[in-house]
Amino acid sequence: MRINSFVIKKKKSSVALLITILFISLVCKLGFSSTDQVIKMSGVLGGVTDSESTQNSVEIEELAKFAVDEHNKKENALLEFARVVKAKEQVVAGTMHHLTLEAIEAGKKKIYEAKVWVKPWMNFKELTEFKHTGDSTPDVTPSDLGVKQDGHGPGWRTVPAHDPSVKDAANHFVKTIQQRSNSLVPYELLEILHAKAEVVAESTKFDMLLKMKRGSKEEKYKVEVHKNVEGTFHLNQMEQDHS
Repeated sequence: MRINSFVIKKKKSSVALLITILFISLVCKLGFSSTDQVIKMSGVLGGVTDSESTQNSVEIEELAKFAVDEHNKKENALLEFARVVKAKEQVVAGTMHHLTLEAIEAGKKKIYEAKVWVKPWMNFKELTEFKHTGDSTPDVTPSDLGVKQDGHGPGWRTVPAHDPSVKDAANHFVKTIQQRSNSLVPYELLEILHAKAEVVAESTKFDMLLKMKRGSKEEKYKVEVHKNVEGTFHLNQMEQDHS
């Protein structure tokens, strides 16, 4: 009798332990799920800061393309991704990427704001917001630079660093300097600190101060890139800025 009683008590203890473990697992699962939902709804755990990845990075560009593709699927739209204008991020249950991007709709460039929620450890990515905020400003053109009909402009003029033509000129410099370098460590464009442009005859000159990175080392370069009428870029001069 005593042996049977011991066996029964042992079985009851094992069942109770199993139930306790299952209950704790269920609570944890529901708890994390609820937390994610609360964070998703409120969107606030950390403040919105400039993205650690630059707006020229492959990662940010891929997130922007993902946002456009998801919007097209949900709204049966035909937007075509053009470029990233600005990127910020916010710490939530993962990272909420706040993107300002340019997309083309029916041949017209427009600006949109998108939010992409990413949880890398779960291979999770979701578009939570996508809205039109206005029409895009045009690329640098001779008229923008004040070029006269005789082809002679008023000299150098400051232009937006986010202008596609400026970014193309900067990216051309990155490609050129990498090709000329014997280093296996790639150059990375961190930021276009300042940009000026001048139109002479049928070509455009871009004078830029660029913040670069190679490995763990950051450097600044003063560069002048020319763009001819066919749209071909040429690095005219460069020098490292030690200021």
